Amino acid sequence: MTGEKRLALELLILAALAALCVLAAQYPVLRLEWEARCAVEEEHPGRAERVWRGRVSGSGAGDQAVMVRSGAAAGLSVLTWYEGSPSFFIWRGPIPEGLTVTAVPGGSGPPLEYMALELPEETEQHLLKEVNKLAKQPFGSAEGAVIRNYLDVCLEMPWNTTTKERVSVDAARRVLEKDHFGLEKVKERILETIAVRQMNPDVKGQILCLVGPPGVGKTSIAISVAKALNRKLARISLGGVHDEADIRGHRKTYVGAMPGRIINAVRQAGTRNPLILLDEIDKMGSDMRGDPASALLEVLDAEQNATFRDHFVELPFDLSDVLFITTANTTSTIPRPLLDRMEVIELPSYTDEEKLQIAKSYLLPKQLKRHGLKKSQVRMTDAAIRETIVSYTRESGVRVLEREIGALCRKAAMGIVSEEYKQAHVTGDNLEKFLGTRKYHPEKNGLENQVGLVNGLAWTAVGGTLLEAEANVVPGSGKVELTGNLGNVMKESARAAFTYIRSRAAQLGIDTDFYKEKDIHIHFPEGAVPKDGPSAGVTITTAMVSALTGIPVRGDVAMTGEVTLRGRVLPIGGLREKSMAALRNGIHTVLIPQDNEADLEEIDQTVRSALHFIPVSHVDQVLAHALEHPPLAQAERGEDLTATPTEAAPAQTAVTQA
Repeated sequence: MTGEKRLALELLILAALAALCVLAAQYPVLRLEWEARCAVEEEHPGRAERVWRGRVSGSGAGDQAVMVRSGAAAGLSVLTWYEGSPSFFIWRGPIPEGLTVTAVPGGSGPPLEYMALELPEETEQHLLKEVNKLAKQPFGSAEGAVIRNYLDVCLEMPWNTTTKERVSVDAARRVLEKDHFGLEKVKERILETIAVRQMNPDVKGQILCLVGPPGVGKTSIAISVAKALNRKLARISLGGVHDEADIRGHRKTYVGAMPGRIINAVRQAGTRNPLILLDEIDKMGSDMRGDPASALLEVLDAEQNATFRDHFVELPFDLSDVLFITTANTTSTIPRPLLDRMEVIELPSYTDEEKLQIAKSYLLPKQLKRHGLKKSQVRMTDAAIRETIVSYTRESGVRVLEREIGALCRKAAMGIVSEEYKQAHVTGDNLEKFLGTRKYHPEKNGLENQVGLVNGLAWTAVGGTLLEAEANVVPGSGKVELTGNLGNVMKESARAAFTYIRSRAAQLGIDTDFYKEKDIHIHFPEGAVPKDGPSAGVTITTAMVSALTGIPVRGDVAMTGEVTLRGRVLPIGGLREKSMAALRNGIHTVLIPQDNEADLEEIDQTVRSALHFIPVSHVDQVLAHALEHPPLAQAERGEDLTATPTEAAPAQTAVTQA
């Protein structure tokens, strides 16, 4: 026999063996299909043309069978079976009468679990239509792979699977108190939400937005809420997302198509009522591929998300049972329609006293465990923790503080391993031995009185900060120079302040022709940092008046407020963060707009007791409290600058009203 004939014979034998293997594998599959349908009919009589989901385990499932046609003998029309973990199948067709078998006899097939999906009519018909398409596809076709992948995704979705929710205010309070220190108002608001769910378990549309600077515990609070409610947690980070398909998914006909992040989160949670955490919702972008913030409008709308349609799934999925919690550092970059759908809960910056308690109760034990140290090996006094907070950190949260404590633990571990000492005792005096030279020196913050140097207060995404403004006067032709990387709003505030000073030059003891003979240069240090906003108006005005009159400005005073052409001081935002920044920098007195006086109730009691807040309504009052002494012209007339302009200068008030 020639080699070619021998090869052909061997190939023929192999083909026959393969055909026998396929037939042998198909038989238990068909039998299992028959018995499974009988079991379903016994438990749910009269169920025909319904979609079911099953899970197969065991080794006899028949790996060769992807699509099996049972034919007339079996009494079923179509069975689609997918191997994997878990393996799902879907079938349809009338069930033969008189069959009551509930299990595969003799264990000849794998164990079977089945459940009814109880899908809406529209969804069920759509899936059955896809099954019919798959039945007509030849083995190995690209279209068949797309349909199989689509059916896998649809069957894995928790259409009716829910987690039993533990709605207990007392249990939630214990979890929140254990995991977080302070944040009383935030905890109270979350407990109110849980109390409403306890009174009305069917309440819908609770979408919370936690807003605060980095490191104050927004994400950890959401995790604690999931733990307290016994809900599965799915976290989605939206920072840098700029494609609408990330939210709604791709059309399934595209190569590499997949569902959006919302549907994927629900699939991963395995339940239709998880807690989905949308992190950094304020940092989404948009480009030619769409706006993800607009796609979230449907997801976060309680009136629309009951029929959310993902582009890949193409079927309405109910998101009304999902508890959405979003986090953001600021609401200014969140589109207004999206912000309108969420209830904003603001998380304030931590005070130094709160940071001390957090470090003692949470951060230090966590870092000791992480570095393999025992409590007896590292002793850190309260004075050392306070010094670490003041001299090594400048933040609203506690992330940098945790890193500094970690650095201290590493240094202590090195000393113990090298047998320099058996126990590290850290105090305020020897802190530099562990953390190096101090990064910040509050006692050297320039709080002495100086001409043309004013302490302003600004709000940033990481909390409040002290914003110094410098003004200098030189001979010239009346130009006003503004430097320090300022935005348009701050530049307009400087022009308004300049015009106000010109209108009040005589009353302020300034030469009325100063704008013709002198140039004024206003500078904000840290020029690499962009600065903008109207709240620096009173700061700029005070700096210019001080530079023109030569009167020093008190170094222990900080101020914030918008100024108008008539000298009125308008309200500002971010007072809580600004007041904490003043306290951190050793400020004793803070001048605030009178309309912001009601906001003092939101400031921590520790900060309110440490600072002296003076509400002002006019620039004249600001100058009276900020300058070392009143301007010469007003002092000679004996005017009381601490009073409002109505009491001090009626004639000027009449002009203002005109």
